[in-house]
Amino acid sequence: MTGNDGTISGKVDFAGCLAGHAAAVADFLDGALGATPVAGETARPDRLLSAMRHGVLNGGKRFRPFLVIESARLFGLSPTAVMPIAAALEAVHCYSLVHDDLPAMDDDDLRRGQPTVHKAFDEATAILAGDSLLTIAFDLVAQAEPAVGPPATCELVRMLARASGIGGMAGGQMLDLQFEHGAVGPDVIETIHAMKTAALLRFACEAGAVAAGATGEDRSRLARFGTILGLAFQLADDLLDVTATGDQLGKATGKDAGAGKQTLVALNGVEWARARLDALATEAAGLLAPFGERGAMLKAAARFVIERQN
Repeated sequence: MTGNDGTISGKVDFAGCLAGHAAAVADFLDGALGATPVAGETARPDRLLSAMRHGVLNGGKRFRPFLVIESARLFGLSPTAVMPIAAALEAVHCYSLVHDDLPAMDDDDLRRGQPTVHKAFDEATAILAGDSLLTIAFDLVAQAEPAVGPPATCELVRMLARASGIGGMAGGQMLDLQFEHGAVGPDVIETIHAMKTAALLRFACEAGAVAAGATGEDRSRLARFGTILGLAFQLADDLLDVTATGDQLGKATGKDAGAGKQTLVALNGVEWARARLDALATEAAGLLAPFGERGAMLKAAARFVIERQN
């Protein structure tokens, strides 16, 4: 039996905990994206709302909100207290996917086995749906104020804005587009990874510590842990693109090489990438060591990222 702390007879049940948090986040977002306007709103256009719901309630692991919840629980804060923050981060992540799928960006027709938002609706609606998901994220963060207090709420708003914007995810996407087909060195690639992929994962882990009022040292540990997860996630993704089969991934492989895109795996080789992942795993474990058994679920999350096969 799985307990409230995500264990099975004393062992960590990462898969069960991830699925449980995913369901809770989906329920919260389902309620937040209801048809009835809230205070300060005039109306919620049906088509826009439907597009937003299509973009955010279409499955997915909800790994980023999982990290918010588990990093907060590391310091004794309940999942309920940080659920608005976790849902806000998922809204930002899904906005980025809606926009990434557009013809001007990655031009994808499917997302999680379903038509992308611009295919299910149209491009203009998809742009507005992404805009609205990004905007509602800050509304959701503000809803955590009764549980975490005004100072932490203000700090979380600032952190999410910076992780999402010009110096974070959006800026990383710009650099990725700018250097997509050019010859770039490892420093540029690592900068892109730190911004495009790692920024939101860093926020996810640091947010729990901020919400719980953790010490500066613990906050720094969780921030670095999130950065490691982001770097490892992207490196593992690039490695799988080279080493896995299409059946394993459920999608085409070799896309980076086919597009002439530079990756750290292409520059340094498969064995280097595997050694680098091992080094990141060691650093992640060291960062969590001071928390003892309380850090077991986050350690399992790191293994999930570093050892994943799809």
